[in-house]
Amino acid sequence: MQILAVLLLAGSLAGAQTVAADACPNVICKIIARGRLAEMQWPDFADFRTRLTAFYAPAYAPAWLSDNKPTANALAMIEILKAAELKGLKPEDYDAGLWDERVAHLDRFQFDVELTVCLMRYLADLHFGKDNPGFYHLDPKNQDFDIPVFLRTKLMQCADPKALLTKEVEPPFESYQLTEKVLADYLAMAREPEVKLSDLTATVEPASAYPEASLLAQRLRQLRDLPAAPAASETSQIYGDALVEAVKHFQARHGLEPDGRLGKATLEALNTPLAQRVLQLRLALERWRWLPHSFAHPPIMVNIPEFTLRTLNKAFETYLEMKIIVGSAYENETPVFQANLAYITFRPYWNVPTSILENEMAPKLAADRDYLATHRYQVVNAADNVIPIPDGLTDVVLKRILAGRYRIRQMPGPDCALGLIRFGIPNEHNVYLHDTPSQTLFAKSRRDFSHGCVRVERPAQLAEWCLRDTGRWPQSRIRAAMHGARTFQVNLKRPIPVLLIYETGIVERNGEVHFTLDIYHQDALLENRLARGYPSRNTSEH
Repeated sequence: MQILAVLLLAGSLAGAQTVAADACPNVICKIIARGRLAEMQWPDFADFRTRLTAFYAPAYAPAWLSDNKPTANALAMIEILKAAELKGLKPEDYDAGLWDERVAHLDRFQFDVELTVCLMRYLADLHFGKDNPGFYHLDPKNQDFDIPVFLRTKLMQCADPKALLTKEVEPPFESYQLTEKVLADYLAMAREPEVKLSDLTATVEPASAYPEASLLAQRLRQLRDLPAAPAASETSQIYGDALVEAVKHFQARHGLEPDGRLGKATLEALNTPLAQRVLQLRLALERWRWLPHSFAHPPIMVNIPEFTLRTLNKAFETYLEMKIIVGSAYENETPVFQANLAYITFRPYWNVPTSILENEMAPKLAADRDYLATHRYQVVNAADNVIPIPDGLTDVVLKRILAGRYRIRQMPGPDCALGLIRFGIPNEHNVYLHDTPSQTLFAKSRRDFSHGCVRVERPAQLAEWCLRDTGRWPQSRIRAAMHGARTFQVNLKRPIPVLLIYETGIVERNGEVHFTLDIYHQDALLENRLARGYPSRNTSEH
């Protein structure tokens, strides 16, 4: 994984060399050489010494002081650090509670280095994420974010640093910007007292009695699923129409069946503290920062826990959206990664993976020697030559199959496990996008049913989008190929980036917020990693 490739700095860092303490010309140089200030929240900044040297050398003069006082720009940057919560970051990571005292009792050289270290950490976290695991191959253009040069030539000279950070440091995605905007609202909501509903002994049906109907109305208003002005009927103890509709809206926003029935899963979601929802939005912003900031061509984004695929346009806005089915939790989890969609296969064969053959199909073959013929499977050798089994599967052929000498593949057609289209994205996980004959599963709210690959709801529309630049693949031709008589592959002239991501807090273009189940339990793992101090994964210099 290219965990730290994003931080290989060009320009000024190329020739920057840290100076030994005994060779330092002044106080700032000596502080940098030590790489530690005990007064900071996270004292060890040795991982930033090369960048600090690039920023201060050769004079090692204060950058944030004028007439022995913090400059207006320094004070503005301190306010930005204090407001890091609005970016989904922790202000204490950047010494937010210490700046007033530092300004009041100024230790000039130490103050200057402390501010530069905190700003460098902030910029790195805001641009790359604090715990970037390197899931994605980053665009070379995105690797040239030289923090010292940006600080010295842009941020220190800028009249509107907030706008500059939004434009040049933060991710460009519409979803990121929407999430950041909503986070401020949820932070305010989380500071207010919260209503909690009592456990249920049975599901509450619409129009039935419910002693906590008024409390439910309060909670739904807190969560913005019920209009702020209470209806007269809300003083009753009946779970009536207004509440039912509000619960349906809430259920739809939280990945639940919008049936209006107040059951255990819905109650649990209603009682989830808003602090948890804030965390989901914070983690969403962190994960957006892991992604490349530019692409050669607009990408396909697959959000695993949301069970949703989106294609983006050149402005990083959603162009096409559809439901998907992903790998089942615990056994066949769909991985997070990036690859390029290279080709589309119409009427594909399905080559049965070894794991499915051994774990699921082998017992069926042993019990029913006509199973393959009944389900339109073929036995093929390494050269893809079909091995005839006119009288059913023999012991000899079965033994060769289980030994790996022969493969099993399902023939093309509407009942093929891959449906009528496969989207080829070569990758080490052998995960790809494809059609499916099991269309009824798309009606379910939770859709982790596959063995790891991603089934798409509207493959013809996705194929049309993928082939849009050719001018030769209208919807009519795509559907004719899907229902034709032969299997063939169309290679894309320009590969399309496909990013499989994991976001449990999603904001729609209309501002509506959706929260999904953490189906693979990734949020708690990321929360624990983000709680660690510095040096962090994205700031180490190598």
